[in-house]
Amino acid sequence: MTTTIPKFKLASRVSQEEDTIITVKGQHIGGPHTTVIAGPCAIENEYQMLSTARAVKTSGATILRGGAYKPRTSPYSFQGLEEEGLELLKKAGELVDLPTVSEVISTETFDIVEKYVDILQIGARNMQNFPLLKRAGKSNKPILLKRGMSATIEELLMAAEYIMSEGNMQIILCERGIRTFETYTRNTLDLSAVLAIRELSHLPIIVDPSHATGRHEMIRPLAKAAIITGAHGLMVEVHYQPEIALCDGPQSLKPEAFELLMRDIEHLRDFNTQMLNIKSK
Repeated sequence: MTTTIPKFKLASRVSQEEDTIITVKGQHIGGPHTTVIAGPCAIENEYQMLSTARAVKTSGATILRGGAYKPRTSPYSFQGLEEEGLELLKKAGELVDLPTVSEVISTETFDIVEKYVDILQIGARNMQNFPLLKRAGKSNKPILLKRGMSATIEELLMAAEYIMSEGNMQIILCERGIRTFETYTRNTLDLSAVLAIRELSHLPIIVDPSHATGRHEMIRPLAKAAIITGAHGLMVEVHYQPEIALCDGPQSLKPEAFELLMRDIEHLRDFNTQMLNIKSK
């Protein structure tokens, strides 16, 4: 019996059966580890970035996020602080001793973002920006690749293949909701993608319930569902005062709500460990 080799050769279980585990500044992403990336959607000022960094670190986040270049639907929306924002993110990461991640939106700004952060994010709008994917493939830093809002699972894995074909094997996939006919939530969270990707690929897969729903009250239950489904981690937006946030306030958790979520995740870790112990006996 012959094994059919998928189009995404390097990203598939055919090329590598065991899970890929990516290590960044002592933090492990993939395998048995649960990664929690947290921070503001957009870096607004020093106080906001540093206070949020302290809060998410105290609650147990493992990676700090913050947007400096913001591709927005409206040209009149806040576009980010750009390099000034990256400087603040780096300062915050060093302050709380957490690796950092921020989005890169073009090949022209790739070198700037790469200089400041530990993980580079390629967002949903750029999932099939092939020159950007090829440039990411030449980086020696991990790439967080988000699923496009109308992309199939195969298209997401093929986007990862573009990066891997250029030599960079450090890729973290992210399910962040897809566009459907439903308008109650910002997008429709596809947790079946977690199961599908874990079957098809050795790459770690995390879930972003913030962008998937656009509603802060839905984040905790769907984040827990993602972990139970088998996601290797979460990406959650946190803001100390969401009502005045310059970007995505309605989908941001306050620090105290994020702390409750982290407690939930800790309970789920304990439960999963118990189940694994039972199965091994």
